[in-house]
Amino acid sequence: MPFVKTRHLTFFVAQKGDGAPVLAINGTGGDLRVTPNVMNSPLARHFHLTCYDQRGLGQTDKPDSGYTMQAYADDAATLMDALGYDSLPIIGLSFGGMVAQELALRHPERVEKMALLCTSPGGDGLASYPLHELEALSDEEYLRSYIKLSDTRLDDAWIDANPDILETVRARMDRSAYAGEAGHTRGRNGQLQARRTHDCWDRLGQIKCPVWLGGGKYDGIALPRAMQNLADRLPNATLEFFEGGHLFMVQDKRAYESLIAFLKETNQ
Repeated sequence: MPFVKTRHLTFFVAQKGDGAPVLAINGTGGDLRVTPNVMNSPLARHFHLTCYDQRGLGQTDKPDSGYTMQAYADDAATLMDALGYDSLPIIGLSFGGMVAQELALRHPERVEKMALLCTSPGGDGLASYPLHELEALSDEEYLRSYIKLSDTRLDDAWIDANPDILETVRARMDRSAYAGEAGHTRGRNGQLQARRTHDCWDRLGQIKCPVWLGGGKYDGIALPRAMQNLADRLPNATLEFFEGGHLFMVQDKRAYESLIAFLKETNQ
């Protein structure tokens, strides 16, 4: 640790906290060098939290190929093997929620329960916003578009009136910070392609474990309707909406409280 070698790839892994183990799977572009992230959240005060850079991202290997949702799901399972976990509660954040769905479908015995945050089922159940379409924008256009998608209450006038927030988000989303690293563009594009083709809609009925769904009322990336579709299709799911957008977990303190309560529940 922090580098864990599996059969195919070496992953950068972070672990923090005491208590029952939980695995978190990060969202689009997730790089644990960029803070704050899930490791700085209240989860680490209640659980032994594990998170990792997914294939092609951060300090994890960036292979030439293999950027499919099935591969991302298998990566999670092989990493659990390497860490000595037969099964775990899984938290899937945005893109990580898509990976978690595939993990529960391909390796159901590995998932004790699952929390899916600001994500989508894809297919006829509705996809998340096609972020790959933003890639051609200038940095300024990308930043403004992402902010407005992240919270549909915000517009250009709000952004202009809140330059401090704009700069905070700019620093967090700086696309140049690690752009020079070998394989960076390949890994980023590979993840966006996997995200683009994500579709678990017709298979969701096969997921039998308890599922907690958390969404933001003003999320323009993972639309509330997509979260509702997940709730309607999953056999054992509960859905809660919170006052916020794609980052509702930091906008509404009730979200972590509810998530932590779900993770601590004893399965019946």
